[in-house]
Amino acid sequence: MRRLLNTLYITSEESYLALDGENVIVKKGDEIAARFPLHTLETIITFAYAGASPALMGACAERGVSLSFCTPRGRFLARTVGESNGNVYLRRKQYRVADKEKESAAIASSMLIGKVYNCRRNIERAIRDHGMRMDTNKLKKVSDSLKESMLKMRKAQSKEELRGLEGDAASSYYSVFDDLILRDKESFYYTVRSRRPPLDNVNALLSYVYMLLTGACTNALETNGLDSFVGFLHTDRPGRHSLALDLMEELRPCFADRFVLTLINNRVIKPKDFLKTESGAVAIKEDARKILLSLWQEKKRDIITHPYLDEKVPLGLVPYVQAQLLARHLRGDLEEYPPFLLK
Repeated sequence: MRRLLNTLYITSEESYLALDGENVIVKKGDEIAARFPLHTLETIITFAYAGASPALMGACAERGVSLSFCTPRGRFLARTVGESNGNVYLRRKQYRVADKEKESAAIASSMLIGKVYNCRRNIERAIRDHGMRMDTNKLKKVSDSLKESMLKMRKAQSKEELRGLEGDAASSYYSVFDDLILRDKESFYYTVRSRRPPLDNVNALLSYVYMLLTGACTNALETNGLDSFVGFLHTDRPGRHSLALDLMEELRPCFADRFVLTLINNRVIKPKDFLKTESGAVAIKEDARKILLSLWQEKKRDIITHPYLDEKVPLGLVPYVQAQLLARHLRGDLEEYPPFLLK
């Protein structure tokens, strides 16, 4: 089993990253603000425009440490990639399956069933924990609707049919997402998904956490020898990690949505932690981003029992486990791809 290493988040906009021996150093001006051993890291994500030294980028590529660059507001810019060490036979099989409608639809179906199952779990959990404060009849109707969607997805024969079913299921789920928000309703509310840019506090949180999860899925797929750009549900598009977006579908409800709801409902993130730009875009302030990233890192250390393997694993390793299961399916070791179904 892969060992869960650390992710280094650089949130200070004026920080510059460099290499000193076997250490990553964070410089602010001429001063060294922090130092981290490179061998303890699996990912570095910097939200600073200053960038990183070529020596550090080369060392990260050589050691398989993912180094990603984002804007201070969280928009992904670029990622350093070393020499590809993926299994060429595995990738060739991935490309062949992606070109076959029936085989790629079967994998996409499993991933979307996982997504809808985990969406339904979020709703059922809310009914169980906060039923006295909610319109439980409304939530149960949506839960029943999602259950029917899963049955239809299992029988779907094409990706076009799956996309239609997924769209209907997502519409049902997000129609009650606002009901799952229990605190500070004047500042935290959900009406519609807005991405580029996010136009309210909830969408700002969702976009930021989705970005973190997409990066984790991309790294997991590449580590297991798969091509993160070639998906089975999301179509090919230059520069888009389509397979990472596929994998993210099943993990988004239980990783990102539940995490965002916890931040809001436990009042960890408050209305004062956001700012609105002249264009109407809403961004998370730097201090709040630091809190969010710290809790995200802590959350990844939670131990769960993987529903398919029946083994205890840290939550942060779930994307790697799912990528490994997908690779095993493509190699022919597993008859079907088993999605992650959080209990």
